[in-house]
Amino acid sequence: MATWKLSFIVPHYAADGFADALGAAFEPEALAVSTSEANEGAATLVQTSSEWNEVVAHGDWRIEVLYADAPDMGAIRTLIAPIEHETGVDVAELAIEQMPEIDWVTKSLEGLDPVQAGRFFVHGSHDADKVPASAIPILVDAGQAFGTGHHETTMGCLEYISDIVRQGVRLNALDLGTGTGVLAIAIARLARCAVLASDIDPVAVRTARENARKNGVGSFVAAVAAAGFGHPALAARAPYDLIVANILARPLVSLAPAFRAHLRPGGTLVLSGILRIQEAMVTSAMRAQGLYLRSRKPMGDWVTLRIEG
Repeated sequence: MATWKLSFIVPHYAADGFADALGAAFEPEALAVSTSEANEGAATLVQTSSEWNEVVAHGDWRIEVLYADAPDMGAIRTLIAPIEHETGVDVAELAIEQMPEIDWVTKSLEGLDPVQAGRFFVHGSHDADKVPASAIPILVDAGQAFGTGHHETTMGCLEYISDIVRQGVRLNALDLGTGTGVLAIAIARLARCAVLASDIDPVAVRTARENARKNGVGSFVAAVAAAGFGHPALAARAPYDLIVANILARPLVSLAPAFRAHLRPGGTLVLSGILRIQEAMVTSAMRAQGLYLRSRKPMGDWVTLRIEG
């Protein structure tokens, strides 16, 4: 899938304002936002009460935003105009470019080490001999679907599954946006129960089924292609004791009423794919549906939320 990158440079003190505005926008919706130093600030000597010290001034920072589709320049200008007014920084140049179509998941996984997350040990075939005796192994090789345990969002979900799911205690579970199927597999490995997995991408659905088979839970994990809750199989199995959704903040917000409708009273949501700056937006949408934050696991720029009805 092709992606598009917006980039521009602003003074350091204004970078967070522009990044937050673009990351929180509904239209166009960002896949990811990053800031990095573009130019170092000049070092100057200043006199303190006792001596002269060198102080490095902050320089310019580059903001990069990824989009699934080419963003409209006019829409971008409208989004950043209030920040320009607030900071007094006029963004003269905006660069938009199409990124090369590379299988970044496979490329990024080359040579990655295994990951321990809660009771789970996620590894590739080449590391099968490294599984600790006390861990629950999950085999996931590099592929075209997202979710291997290496990203903070997947790790957070795995840790919550490890916390919530009791070994051998059956429950009705849904993995929404399953990717490689690693979260559905984790639930099935612990509870030995049927888990429904769904994803908007047919490639991910096939990958999840194959990975479930490789991990000995093929008979427990059923995978279907669906956008959100748009498949009759999801409604047929409701209400759920546990719904895990590692997608993106905007879809989570739009799905809040559907989560309420498909979760049993007292059930648990594990939500991820949420940047820290988007956490309040997600929790507010859930609270409006009578779903309340119980705990959170921040990792890097990301946060995974445990929410209960």
